[in-house]
Amino acid sequence: MNNTTLTKLQFEELKNIVKDFCVSNLGKNMIDKLLPSSNIQTVKNRLLETSEGKFLLESSIVPLQGIVNIDNIIINIEKEAILNPEQLRNVSDFLRGCRKIKFYMKDKEFHAPILMSYSCSIKELENVEEEINKSIHNNIIDSNATKELKRIRRLIENTEIKIEEKLEGFLKSSSIKTFIQDFFITKRNGRYTIPIKSSYKNQVDGTLVDTSSTGSTVFIEPSIVSKLTSELMELKVEESNEEYQILCYLTGLVREYINEFKTNVEVIGLYDMILAKAKYSISIGGISPDINDYGYINIINGRHPLLKAKVVPLNFSVGKDFRTLIITGPNAGGKTVVLKAVGLFTLAVQSGFHVPCEKGSVISVFSNIFVDIGDDQSIENALSTFSSHIKNIAEIIRNANKSTLLLFDEIGSGTEPNEGAALAISILEEVYHRGAITIATTHYGEIKNFSLRHNDFQNAAMLFNSDTLEPLYKLSIGESGKSNALWISKKMGIDENVIQRAELYINNKDYNYTSVNKNKIRTEQISIENTLFENDNFEIGDKVYLTEYKKSGLIYKPKNEYNNVTVLSDNKFIEANIRQIKLEFKAAELYPEGYDLNSLFTSFADRKLEKDIARGSKKALKKLQKIRKERQ
Repeated sequence: MNNTTLTKLQFEELKNIVKDFCVSNLGKNMIDKLLPSSNIQTVKNRLLETSEGKFLLESSIVPLQGIVNIDNIIINIEKEAILNPEQLRNVSDFLRGCRKIKFYMKDKEFHAPILMSYSCSIKELENVEEEINKSIHNNIIDSNATKELKRIRRLIENTEIKIEEKLEGFLKSSSIKTFIQDFFITKRNGRYTIPIKSSYKNQVDGTLVDTSSTGSTVFIEPSIVSKLTSELMELKVEESNEEYQILCYLTGLVREYINEFKTNVEVIGLYDMILAKAKYSISIGGISPDINDYGYINIINGRHPLLKAKVVPLNFSVGKDFRTLIITGPNAGGKTVVLKAVGLFTLAVQSGFHVPCEKGSVISVFSNIFVDIGDDQSIENALSTFSSHIKNIAEIIRNANKSTLLLFDEIGSGTEPNEGAALAISILEEVYHRGAITIATTHYGEIKNFSLRHNDFQNAAMLFNSDTLEPLYKLSIGESGKSNALWISKKMGIDENVIQRAELYINNKDYNYTSVNKNKIRTEQISIENTLFENDNFEIGDKVYLTEYKKSGLIYKPKNEYNNVTVLSDNKFIEANIRQIKLEFKAAELYPEGYDLNSLFTSFADRKLEKDIARGSKKALKKLQKIRKERQ
């Protein structure tokens, strides 16, 4: 599917709604990458996955809560980075979640065979989980991770106790009582200190470690604990080295099973995405429709997936008794909503989403869906609205085939109505012959009339309440809708005589030019009618004037079924409609009775050659053979 189709039909907005039902970024990432499939077997499998997930959610609690995304952790491992305790804790949580979901799916083969089969790919890796849990607690390395770490931390603890005991004694010393700002021990920059008044900082034997923000207090490490502090620093270095070794070991253990982790991430993400689809289906009362790949769509009481307010149900069908549907009706009556609903239903189903409609609904799988909806005018490229639409439609026509769904909004609009209608009909014919399923909206009566006469086209109307001037947003297939401009105008206060004249103009084009003499108009109408009558009886040899080419010629072939005649002018044969020529002289006025009119269209040389051949002239026969050789 091209990006224009996905954007115009708001497919990303639908995916964002489904994403909100995911419990982890694993599922959200998979939905971000999800695109509609054109393979009918893939679509069937996706819909069945959603149906199985829906059954599981409605019958039990699926243990997906707490699953974390470890994509970034895997990336760090592949970059040879060492995992910190928090990352290792997440790895352990992820493995525990994998283990729980695999156990849950173990006995679900009968009701959810596809989802159960996915769990067979999950690797439990209990040894990795146990090693991490033994060494990491509350996102820090546990003292029992190794005997050496336990020994070092015991020495650190003993040394810190000794330092605190000595400093307690220091605080009780009467000789320095006047120097002390506050009688407590505080840690500054990892060292044990005593708060001393700044004016006495040189009176206390020790190392100045820090100063308060006001400058009134300094923090001094008394010299009586200097040796113990040095020992403590050395032990801290030993502790860091041992912790690093533990993290290296655990990271290496995870790296050893990196492929298994990637598989688990894929499967858990898949479960999260499928269950999000299932939750969405439950929330909208969705169903899995019947599907086919030959263009048949039948939506029963469908609701546009993105409309939150009370929605008028859509009943829609195409592709069975007809392959092109022409939708007409008033502005803001819901025609475009119908196009978008059908398109979005199709994209949703091909992505494995259930859709909000009734059982028995049918959706077709298409290789491509093309849309021409809205104004894509490009100021940068100086394209008019009409030109941009035609450029888009030209691309659509090139790619249309029997596995294509086409959605045209207001086809042919944006230009002179007669040309626009004619062009629209020609486009609809072309894509029909290419086998596409087409849904188009229009206000043009010519398109509605064409659809009425075409066996494989059908009209549909958006219904309108004439009393309240409100659209009903209801589609009625088999009817031709109206724009209701006259009715609305009448309701809004336009004079009755104006409405009546408009109806007259619509029905018979009898325009009332009040500023022109009526007799003159009638005389011109009679003249035109007489001219048309004469034009309808052209004969071979009549001399006529070609209004388009502004030159005269002779009728070579009389009127055909398309009201076209063939005229010889300047030694060229021109086909023209009888409305584009005027009679100058009838053949009977120009040539005597019994005159060979065919001679008018052959040269003297050709006539002489024919006569010579007829009397058996060898010279003429040789000339004829020479002409044939030259042509060959």
